[in-house]
Amino acid sequence: MAEPGRQNGPVSPERPLGEIVTDVSEKVSLLVHEEIELAKAEVFGKLTSLGKGAAIAAAAGIFIVFGLIYGFMALAFALNELLGTVDWPGFAIVWLLLTVLGAAAGLVAYRLFKKGSPPVPRQAIEEAKLTKAEIDRVRAH
Repeated sequence: MAEPGRQNGPVSPERPLGEIVTDVSEKVSLLVHEEIELAKAEVFGKLTSLGKGAAIAAAAGIFIVFGLIYGFMALAFALNELLGTVDWPGFAIVWLLLTVLGAAAGLVAYRLFKKGSPPVPRQAIEEAKLTKAEIDRVRAH
């Protein structure tokens, strides 16, 4: 991002050293600021994914708990049927439905956790490495 009136090409012999140093300092400062913003954005995205995964995992846990409750109730009514009553099929269907919902929510939560973990700004780190390599290459010449 060049300011109006500033040179953006190769360093000319007419430019004073102080101006060149100031220009380089400003550009390095801008580069560091942009790297920090990139890291923040990347970490925020991963933490958002982890938050969504946690919410869906909580829902999965609730579905599983209710599924277990209905499962035990269905088992109780099945035992009652052995004694002559027929009230358990509805509870068994609800138990199966809640268990399937819990398993599906758990799978989605697992995928979101996997996508968001670890919350490391890989892209920003890679950009910083490329920038350092380019600076080292320029210094070598």
